[in-house]
Order: sequence, then structure tokens, then C-alpha cells
Amino acid sequence: MNRCAMSTYRTRFLAACLPLTLLTAACGAAPAADPPLAGAAIGGPFELVNSEGEPVKWEDFDGKYRVVYFGYAYCPDVCPLDVQRMMQGFEQFKQAKPDLAAQVQPLFVTIDPQRDTPEVVGEFTAAFSDDLIGLTGTPEQVDQAAKAFAVYYSKGPDSAGGGYLMDHSRAAYLMGPEGNPIALLPVEKSADDVAAELGKWVS
Repeated sequence: MNRCAMSTYRTRFLAACLPLTLLTAACGAAPAADPPLAGAAIGGPFELVNSEGEPVKWEDFDGKYRVVYFGYAYCPDVCPLDVQRMMQGFEQFKQAKPDLAAQVQPLFVTIDPQRDTPEVVGEFTAAFSDDLIGLTGTPEQVDQAAKAFAVYYSKGPDSAGGGYLMDHSRAAYLMGPEGNPIALLPVEKSADDVAAELGKWVS
């Protein structure tokens, strides 16, 4: 993500997260016992389609924890690495605590509906885990979902060959059984860190 895009994303994300007690921790205070994203204006209803082209709503996952990552299948580097660490961490958590892992649903939501058809999204997610559900939809549906999660994304210029990259924010959200935001999973670090964060909040 370029600096301008990152600045725009940070502004939007901080605006959504101002109620967080996490802000005091950044100033040297002791970590809060509450989840880092408690009270943040993140998440909300959406309707997309899965790899089979079947409609999927946010409320379909009520009662389950949700891990939500926004990216795109044609991403050459960041998305595959993040999703790999996310799902490897989930698999570690699943091996250690299968009963709790059964209460968690990982979701990959595309921000490139122009190219990421249900079939493409299905192929992408299947490369990482059978537990990962891929979601796509119309540009309007994807935009609604992205805005609900304070996700920034923008289409880059077309290359000589007709391809393009997507500029987008980088975050994996852990959401609670009622759709409430809990924490960001450290997919930029390691699978071990992801597993540890899941173990901290999923109970």
C-alpha cells in the first residue's frame, strides 16, 4: 500500500476505533482486560455469494466467531502470505483446541469482484484450507461489506497486458459470536502469533 493510501486508511480506521480503550495502552498504560476492538464501529450486515454462487449473509454466521480477511485472488504477494499465516495459525489452534476451533469460521472477502468470480475465489481459498470460505459479489455488495469493516481499497492502473493491482488495507479481524469486533489477528507476523491470539480470545 502506498503512503497516501495508508494515510487514508489509518484516518478511517481510527475514526471507527476511537471508543477503544486500546488508545490508552498506546500511551504506556497497562493493557486493558477487554478485547482490543471492543466498542469499535467495525462489522455489520452484508450479503455476498460463496464459491458455489449461493447467497451468504453476515447473520448466517451468528453464534460463531468469525475471522475476516479482505484481499483478492490475483494479489501477487501480501494476500497469499497473510492468508497462509492466518490459516496455518488457525490449523494450529484447531489441532490444540478442536472444540473451540469448531466455533470459528474463517472468511476471505474479495475486494476485486471484477476478476474474482465465485469459481476464482473458490480456487484461491481451497489452496489454503477447506475451512476457509471465499466470498464475492457485485461491486456494490463488496463495497458495502468493505465499508462495514472500515476497509480501504482502490484499483490501480491497467498494465500494458491489461492486468492491474489492487491497493488495499491489510487486516484480519476476529469477530465474536454476536458479530462484535474483538481483535486484529497478527497475520503480518507468524502462524504462531495468529494461533496465540485465537487462543487468547476464543473461549
